[in-house]
Amino acid sequence: MILKQIEVKSSLIDDYTNCYIMQDEETKETICIDPGGEINKIEDMLEILNAKLKYIYLTHSHLDHIEKAQELKEKYGGEILISRLGEENINNSEINLSNMIGKDIYTKVDARVDDKDILHVGCIELEVISTLGHTNDGTSLYCKEEGIVFTGDTLMYMGYGRTDFPTGSTKELKKSLKRLFTLPDETFVYPGHGIATTIMDEKSRSCKL
Repeated sequence: MILKQIEVKSSLIDDYTNCYIMQDEETKETICIDPGGEINKIEDMLEILNAKLKYIYLTHSHLDHIEKAQELKEKYGGEILISRLGEENINNSEINLSNMIGKDIYTKVDARVDDKDILHVGCIELEVISTLGHTNDGTSLYCKEEGIVFTGDTLMYMGYGRTDFPTGSTKELKKSLKRLFTLPDETFVYPGHGIATTIMDEKSRSCKL
């Protein structure tokens, strides 16, 4: 397994997002998670890896996580995936926050994912975990074999996603954090923003709302 983290800046807002590229070394099948900006950086890494892009996975519908998904698909193919509610939200300018900048963005979803769905990227197995709260369409991706979880804006280093945007819910976020904290302590957490952490570290900090 090859995992690359790329910090990308949205061209629409002053924000940096972690984009992740995960590849099965043998088959070259690849998943790109949250291509939120600077598509040239993402393309460069895909070219270096000689990637066969299978999935473009969106952890939630905010513009700084979805901005370059459509453009990436048009060049490299691959299916754009988001949760069932995410498909409804993704082109709603109020929910995806593009109304804040007065510019609509369009993303065509190819397939919806549900809680406990399994994605296969070569020999890599990824489980979808519903992690609502920051939005009502958030999901995380858990790879048990590698001991890693991609949490979007749900759980981050010394923190968690804000809940004051449209569809946010503090009650649901508490449930999501509690669920993530059932993962093995040694699980590495790769968040949508900031540096990586572990489940154990975040539990020990008693992340409270």
